[in-house]
Amino acid sequence: MGWHGHLHLNYRRDGDRTTALDRHDGPLRVLQRLYPEGEGICHHVLVHPPGGIVGGDELDVHIQQAEGTHALITTPSATRFYRSAGDFAVQRVQARLADGARLEWLPLETIAYRGCLARNEQRFELAPQAQMIGWDLLALGLPAAGEAFERGEVQQRIELPGLWLEQGRLAAEDTLLLDSPLGLAGHRVLGTLWLASGSAWPRAQRQDWLDALRERIHTSPLAATCGATSPDERLLVVRALAPRVEPLLQLWRELRGLLRERAWGLPPVAPRIWAL
Repeated sequence: MGWHGHLHLNYRRDGDRTTALDRHDGPLRVLQRLYPEGEGICHHVLVHPPGGIVGGDELDVHIQQAEGTHALITTPSATRFYRSAGDFAVQRVQARLADGARLEWLPLETIAYRGCLARNEQRFELAPQAQMIGWDLLALGLPAAGEAFERGEVQQRIELPGLWLEQGRLAAEDTLLLDSPLGLAGHRVLGTLWLASGSAWPRAQRQDWLDALRERIHTSPLAATCGATSPDERLLVVRALAPRVEPLLQLWRELRGLLRERAWGLPPVAPRIWAL
C-alpha cells in the first residue's frame, strides 16, 4: 500500500483579506498563510514531507476559491516520481474558481526518475469572470546528472473544461517521440505556461500580450525551442523544450511576471520560498 494524501484548500474573502481553511489527510499539507503583497493575495507553499512519490502513492489536491479571492500556490522543491515496482503513482489537482477569483498555480518542476510509472493530472474550472496563471515543468530523468530516462512512463493531463485539454503519454521506449525533430528533438525537459480566463479578452489585448511574450522569448537562450500562441480568445499558452530545468524555470518566472503586470496590473512579486 502506498501513501494516500488529501489536501483541501478553501479560500474565502474576509473584508479585504483572502483567508484559507485547509484540511489534510496523510503526508500532504500547506505551510502558514503568507501575505508579502498585502492582505488580498494569499501565498501558500504546498509540502509533501516524504519527499517523493512512488508506485501506489496517490496525492489529491482540491482547491476551492470564492468570489474575489487571489491565491498563489507553489512548492519548496521539485516533485519527484521515483522508480515503481509495477503500480502507477498519481498526483491529481482539481480547482474551482468563482467569479472574480484569481489563481496562480506555480509548482516547481516535476522529475520523472528512471523506471517511474507516473500520472500527473490537473483540472481547473473557471467561472466566467475568473482568471488564472499556471505552469507545468517536467524533467525526464536527471539530465544534469547524466541519468537517462531509459525505462518508465509519464502520463500528463491539463484540463480547463470547455476551453482546453492537453494530454499525452511519454514512454521511455518511444524514441521516435523523444528524439525526433517532430517530437522532443532529444530534449528531456518540457514546459507549458498559460494565462486563462472564463470569458474572452479583446483581440487587440491578447495580441499585445502575445507580442510582449514573444519579444521576451526572443532574447532567451531557449528562443529556438519556445513559442507563444493563443488557441482560444480566453487562453494564452507558451510551450518550450530545454536541455536543463534551470533556464526554463528562469524563463517561466519572467513570463509569469510579465503576464501578471500586463493582464492584472500587479508587480512581478515572487514567492519568498524561491529565494531560499
